[in-house]
Amino acid sequence: MSKRNLIASAVVGVLALSGSALVSADPLSDLQNEAGKNHAAAKKAQERINNIYEQTQDLLVEYRQVVDETENLKVYNDHIARLVADQQEAIDDLQRQIDSIDGVKKGVVPLMYNMIDSLEKFIELDVPIRYEQRKARVERLKEVMGNANVTVSEQFRLILDAYSIELDYGTTINSYQGELDFGGQTISADFFNLGRTALVALSLDQKNGWVWDNNARTWNELEDSYLSSVNKAIKMAKKLEPVNLVKLPVPAAE
Repeated sequence: MSKRNLIASAVVGVLALSGSALVSADPLSDLQNEAGKNHAAAKKAQERINNIYEQTQDLLVEYRQVVDETENLKVYNDHIARLVADQQEAIDDLQRQIDSIDGVKKGVVPLMYNMIDSLEKFIELDVPIRYEQRKARVERLKEVMGNANVTVSEQFRLILDAYSIELDYGTTINSYQGELDFGGQTISADFFNLGRTALVALSLDQKNGWVWDNNARTWNELEDSYLSSVNKAIKMAKKLEPVNLVKLPVPAAE
């Protein structure tokens, strides 16, 4: 009986110990579970911190870029402001010039008409070198003066060009074909002028020649001894022969 009691007591004791072990295991498990949750929470928190840090770095880079762009824009705006100020000065200067144009026109336009009239009178009194061509040029100038599509500056340029051409007639040798009136007949001929010093003509068959008398405003028949020389002069002007001395009828100085 005592052994049975001892065995029973031992069994009861083992069961008691087992029960106490089971009871004591529950808090430990809870602690482990809480620790796991804490670790998971800490991991998530760290991930959030990492994300926030990365976003902060991105925002910092963007901020620096914005600051750099702002500085660049400030420098550029200052540059544009200087350009605008310079352009405004140029505009103001042009406006002052435009405002003065009306006054200039009032003086230039009458001058141009006087220049055309003087040119026309000069051609009528001058040696008739390319007479028809020069008269046509004057008529074109008159037409240009009445054309609203041609600026005053262009009109003035054309008049100066005409004067320049007239100047060349007196300093160069020329040869051209045209017609002359002699003895009531219109004759086709080759013309040669030595500046305004001499104007001669030679019939196309080279059998007759004439010289212009500007005082009498008429053509005079040329002596046969001059025909060969006039023919050579015409060829020299056309660059068919080298320039050389030739005999031409030149009015004597008074």
